[in-house]
Amino acid sequence: MTTKRPVNLEISTIHFPIPAIASILHRISGIVAFVGIAFLLYGLDQSLAGEAGFAAVAELMAHPLSKLVVWGTLSALAYHLVAGIRHLVMDMGVGETLEGGRLSTKITFVVSAVLIVLLGVWIW
Repeated sequence: MTTKRPVNLEISTIHFPIPAIASILHRISGIVAFVGIAFLLYGLDQSLAGEAGFAAVAELMAHPLSKLVVWGTLSALAYHLVAGIRHLVMDMGVGETLEGGRLSTKITFVVSAVLIVLLGVWIW
């Protein structure tokens, strides 16, 4: 049984629309934020355990890799928050058209980029 359906197995030729990219990034940012928050909560627990724990966390946070992990976690959380607000607004019936979805995705990317840059300035 043969079908005349086109079969496209080359991933590099598939182009996703911008709302699909935003949706995929929303899922990925949720996973990154979930895992990263575990490390942040562990650092908070250690820093509140006593003076020695606070000094250890402060010394660890002086390292650029630690700052990168914190920045990455907070960036993922910021994007996830902005994209989540976009989804909630769309659930209320605003921007459900194709043009509205594209516009809200672009707004999400711009607002997230501004927040991520501000987080980077704040952390570094």
